[in-house]
Amino acid sequence: MPTVIRAETIGSMLRPEQLKTARAEHAAGKLSTREFKRIEDGAVDDAIASQERAGLDVITDGEMRRSSFIGPLTDVVAGVGLVAGETASWRDETGGKPHEQPAIVARLTPRRSLATEEFAYARSRASKTVKVTLPSPLMLALTWSPRYSAAVYSDPFECFADAARIITAEARTLVELGCQYIQIDAPELATLVDPGQRDYYEAAGIAPARLLSEGVDLLNEMAADVKAARLGLHLCRGNNAGQWLAEGGYDEISAQVFRRTGNYDVLLLEYDDPAREGGFEPLRDVPDDKVVVLGLVSTKRSELEHPAALITRIDDAARYFPREQLALSPQCGFASVIDGNPVPWDVQEAKFRLVADIAHQVW
Repeated sequence: MPTVIRAETIGSMLRPEQLKTARAEHAAGKLSTREFKRIEDGAVDDAIASQERAGLDVITDGEMRRSSFIGPLTDVVAGVGLVAGETASWRDETGGKPHEQPAIVARLTPRRSLATEEFAYARSRASKTVKVTLPSPLMLALTWSPRYSAAVYSDPFECFADAARIITAEARTLVELGCQYIQIDAPELATLVDPGQRDYYEAAGIAPARLLSEGVDLLNEMAADVKAARLGLHLCRGNNAGQWLAEGGYDEISAQVFRRTGNYDVLLLEYDDPAREGGFEPLRDVPDDKVVVLGLVSTKRSELEHPAALITRIDDAARYFPREQLALSPQCGFASVIDGNPVPWDVQEAKFRLVADIAHQVW
């Protein structure tokens, strides 16, 4: 069993306004690449300092260099672009609204590495272990459009296989650079708990059952090709400016996903809202050689969770999976997309501190 890291972050952090402005100006040709990178570097410095002040045991660079968490498959890989008429429906407490959705429009072709730049810089600045997040290749199921994509890839799983080769190459290079912890973000798997989202995939010509069999096997095989690093698999139900894509308990997918991803050391599971994610009973399906990181602290709301309530939920989870193999984290990143969730910067750090304090108290 891998060593348990008790207080984790998931990945993204809120982007400073200066960075958002600089990104727009650079894209418009109004800011040099050198100056843009200087501003990016400063944002990463602040992100690392915030996590280290809070007392987390592992940190990320905050994904400051990405337009969204899926950046290693979109920002630096040709083939995915915004198109007219493609939308996805996101939800919040007031209902929901459609968001413009990109689509696969050409063969996936890497232009450069993004994650290696992220790690090399963060490694030079951090005093804690640096974790690098990479998107699941199956995330491209959300960008598969029969109208735009079928002419490029006759089978969407051919596209996922290309994406897996790109992500695996990134992961291998990270290990060569000394990265000890790589997390694969796979929200598309957790969205399959929701009948509405399953219908979305079916309408696009992607069978949910195939995602949970052939797709999960692809993720597991990808992990088998990456040696000498701790590997985590993160599941959530979508995270876009405080909104989500799906609702439902893990019991719909736990047997297929938890039991068939044996090449991962850690499962990082969203669990901040029992009404949206259900109970802890599906943890019975997690193999006994894994670590489970409970994502109990919300990144979607500004309110700080009560420490006693978090401890009670950890106790509840321990009824279904060994306490000594549990850890604590936020439920997702704070800015899976560049706009970020409706949480102030100081609250973001306070939530990191809450994760660290509770984890170090409980364990």
